[in-house]
Amino acid sequence: MPARFAFCTCQPGAEAALKREVEIRLAQWRFAFSRPGFVTFKLPTEIEVEEFEPPRLIFARTAGLSFARLEAAESIGDLAKQVWQEPEVQELAERGPSQLHVWERDSLLPGEEGFEPGPTELSRAALDAIQSAKGAYASMSEPIEGTSTTERKPAIAIDVVLVEPQQWWSGAHVIRSRTDRWPGGVPRLELPEHAVSRAYLKMQEGLRWAALPCTAGDQWVELGCAPGGASQALLDAGMWVTGIDPAEVDPLLLKHDRFRHVRTKSAEAPRRLLSGARWIAADLNVAPNYTLEAVETLLRDNRINPRGLLLTLKLLDWKLAEPERVSEYVKRVKSWGMSDVRVRQLAHNRREFCLAALKRRAQRRWTRRKGR
Repeated sequence: MPARFAFCTCQPGAEAALKREVEIRLAQWRFAFSRPGFVTFKLPTEIEVEEFEPPRLIFARTAGLSFARLEAAESIGDLAKQVWQEPEVQELAERGPSQLHVWERDSLLPGEEGFEPGPTELSRAALDAIQSAKGAYASMSEPIEGTSTTERKPAIAIDVVLVEPQQWWSGAHVIRSRTDRWPGGVPRLELPEHAVSRAYLKMQEGLRWAALPCTAGDQWVELGCAPGGASQALLDAGMWVTGIDPAEVDPLLLKHDRFRHVRTKSAEAPRRLLSGARWIAADLNVAPNYTLEAVETLLRDNRINPRGLLLTLKLLDWKLAEPERVSEYVKRVKSWGMSDVRVRQLAHNRREFCLAALKRRAQRRWTRRKGR
């Protein structure tokens, strides 16, 4: 059943950047409705779910077709019944294979007042209510991260977005990538007790999204490693890490036998200590071009020849998120011999986004084949 509207979810505060990106890349889309973290657009023509394949938008965690706005003054049980009364949802559920994605739009920035994206008390209650309202489809509630995306008939996620406690929006999207399997575009991660900072979550999500073909035992260099959360995530994955930062790192990392702290600026780090690095990560509290300059300075040394990069680029000003500027960042990284460059604002990013780069796209394909 075709639909005429599309929805995108994003980080609260990123709506303007998302709209600008749509204006440049999808000029025929027309803005329709917006709440912090949730934006809808009117499409030029009606389209079927299977045919809806917009480009990957940097600031959209999830994009799909929008079916209806559901409202009830009484209980979530009433809203749950309305979900299954929508003809588009009924048709998709009967067609299969399908998953059911239920999530609440973020009310705060990641890390603000202890908030992290992911399932909430309200979204769990809504999921239970929707399953109870249509128990025959309860098996769709859990995203299946190992499902192949090359099946002849693509899997579809039925989306229920909790825009307000008593206002839900229904929709759907085809599962074409690993991020499509995450409800609301948010992987299920938890910050372990031993993590020294929430950068641990950013690194975990970055590795899952980027699908870098790194394995336990690989050597990483991280620029701007203090206090050490991202390095911890790499260490917990079995990597060797050389952290470069003039600031102190947590003593917990200094005790780790696979971590080495080079306490200096990246431009002054002895190159001989970095010559075996296969991967470079960076999370510097500077504008994107300064981060890229720091990485490029290392790459000018022939002894440093990484297979790929995972960089966090800060948006000290939202003007730095203009599509033209992001294209310049990507072009610069490609000039280093990285042919596969992708960008995405991760769910656990704050006012920043992640750039992943590989020398060849085939490296990423190899990782997916091995995973299957």
